[in-house]
Amino acid sequence: MRVCVVVPVRDDGALLDTCLRSLGRQTQLPDEVIVVDNGSTDDTVEVALRHGARVVTEAEVGIAAAASTGYDAAAGVGAAAGTHTPADLIGRVDADSVLPRTWVADLVGTLEGDPDVLAVSTNARFYDAPVGAERLLSALYVGAYHLVIGAALAHWPLFGSTMMMRRTAWLDVRDEVHRHETLLHDDMDLALHLGDRQLAGRGRIAYRRDVVTGISARPLDPGNAPWLRTYRALHSFAVHGTDGLPWSRWLRADPAGLFTRLGWAPSPVVHARAAVADDVDPASDVTVDLAPGRGGASGPAADVTAHEERQRRSGQQRSEAAGGQVADRVVVAHEDRGVDQGVARPLAHLPQGAGGQAERDRQQD
Repeated sequence: MRVCVVVPVRDDGALLDTCLRSLGRQTQLPDEVIVVDNGSTDDTVEVALRHGARVVTEAEVGIAAAASTGYDAAAGVGAAAGTHTPADLIGRVDADSVLPRTWVADLVGTLEGDPDVLAVSTNARFYDAPVGAERLLSALYVGAYHLVIGAALAHWPLFGSTMMMRRTAWLDVRDEVHRHETLLHDDMDLALHLGDRQLAGRGRIAYRRDVVTGISARPLDPGNAPWLRTYRALHSFAVHGTDGLPWSRWLRADPAGLFTRLGWAPSPVVHARAAVADDVDPASDVTVDLAPGRGGASGPAADVTAHEERQRRSGQQRSEAAGGQVADRVVVAHEDRGVDQGVARPLAHLPQGAGGQAERDRQQD
């Protein structure tokens, strides 16, 4: 698989140099590194070029815009795509990330070893925290992020300083992410959208606790407005409306099947999204396979065409759902899924024909 690592950066040339050095020492070198220059006035571009990275410019200042532009360039779509060969796997690190030598190999191995994984992020530890307090501060910051945000999401979050995802996963959500929002965390936003696929039974987000990436303790600096980071976290959920509310996400995950047994179910719109995620046309009960690599055309053009078709059908079926036309055609299957390291796997969503059996199961219970 072709691997590309994206590094969004603004005025961080010194730290970027260290980051790119760590990428250059990998046991499995990435096929390409893309540095997204987000309006830098220092030597960021010179540093990137010196290390052989491809430099892409994003004039709109904001980490969400810069990261999205980098993902588009790596995936071979959008204005920044260029003529380069699209990557199959897209990594993402920050300019202050210092990667362990096996980082690329470990994350690629996770994605290659389990086709169910849409994206994976890793553990992290501060490398410039006060001596003797590194482990404690890292556990409090990084550990709390994964536990608290993960609990709100109902699945593992993504950590933008150290993560990797499939190209197909990005193509699936690139038109949904809030790339023009400046007051949210782009990695949390991406996790919410990919997590919607997980909650619909279509893949999952994984977490490698054993892979530890070095990150700067800059977020703990009072001068960097920690309160603003908290606001952005809350805003990251708020912009998604009901779909971003923790109770709604846990209702959709339903890890023990409790909500299903009680007859509680997500809204018709969620049912419709589940059908779209599984490539099911609720009106015809025919499964339409649009996923690249499972028959039919393949390659960048086919991937984009399939993505655009999913977006078109998604909008049409959400409109039908709002009018109550889909609610009785898609049901939540009455089954439990396993639990991966304490994080609930979602229930599958089945097309028409499963409704009768699910209803009989509920009556028996």
